[in-house]
Amino acid sequence: MRYPKFLPDGGTIGYLAPSCGCAVEPYKSAFRNAVQKLGNMGYQQIFGPNCFANDGVGISSTPEKCGREVMDSFLSGKADCLISCGGGELMCEILPYVDFEKLAQADPIWFMGYSDNTNLTHLLATMADTASVYGPCAGAFGMEPWHESLQDALGILRGNMTAGRFVLEGYDKWEKESLKGEENPLAPYHLTEPRRICSFVGRERTKEPLRFEGRLLGGCMDCLVNLLGTRFDRTREFTERYGKDGIIWFLEACDLNVFAVRRAMWQMEEAGWFGNVRGFLFGRPRNGEQLMNLDAYDAVLEVAGPKNVPVIMDVDLGHLPPMMPIVTGSMAEVAVKGNDIRVEMRCI
Repeated sequence: MRYPKFLPDGGTIGYLAPSCGCAVEPYKSAFRNAVQKLGNMGYQQIFGPNCFANDGVGISSTPEKCGREVMDSFLSGKADCLISCGGGELMCEILPYVDFEKLAQADPIWFMGYSDNTNLTHLLATMADTASVYGPCAGAFGMEPWHESLQDALGILRGNMTAGRFVLEGYDKWEKESLKGEENPLAPYHLTEPRRICSFVGRERTKEPLRFEGRLLGGCMDCLVNLLGTRFDRTREFTERYGKDGIIWFLEACDLNVFAVRRAMWQMEEAGWFGNVRGFLFGRPRNGEQLMNLDAYDAVLEVAGPKNVPVIMDVDLGHLPPMMPIVTGSMAEVAVKGNDIRVEMRCI
């Protein structure tokens, strides 16, 4: 696994919009404030041509232009790290215009984003053997004030490690309903719900301390199942290549309901993705209401349970913030005790 150099003091942050950009509110104002805040911290900043574009369908511009922006951003050598402007709907359509062989041969650079950006974070690991950060998009850094999860994300890009490891712990509360909108684009997270982690081994819920280790892989399930079976699907090969390390799958869903999550788990299992699994981390589902006697836990456990590995549910991942920034492709040790979680990631 290749790990990029870290963002130095006074270094250059590059922004790109392989999914949606920041052309409309509240994203435009949030992004502009993020740029100002990071500029005040001494960072130089450069902008891809699609950051404020809005001529695409489900993404910032045409798939060709978005793919070109990705290649130029990664290969120009002008930025020390890259942050996606936002998520969207059809980033998958840019993939034919991204040359992952070239990216695998070029000097690696950190890329950070989540949701639709799974199309890059996952494929950088599985197709270019390059680590990336499944973490907040650029506009999140415009909130006032910053949540500690944003400090954690920037800390990863900067290489702020403890004894050679990135150490993350769960956050006390999470946001069920956002206050961010056109009239309040800089609103911080509306933290009203206490953290409640649910741990399982197999299908049995447990309160016993758990500890497991493996290489982190995953992202937004909505996007992952869309990649499955395509020419961009090298996931099984990745899990076999790093089989001795084992795989910790981190997964979260945006629009999928409980039946769609269960189908997605079935698809990934039947495609051989869950070979060599050592554990699962599941983010809080945004659309996890029970349907026809199926709840969010059983939707996962029907497939994950028979693996007889730790399955940690309602983790700080994904679309119900705050989210722990995850270094996709890194080695990690996860420790869970009651309602506390600790993730230590090693870039080796």
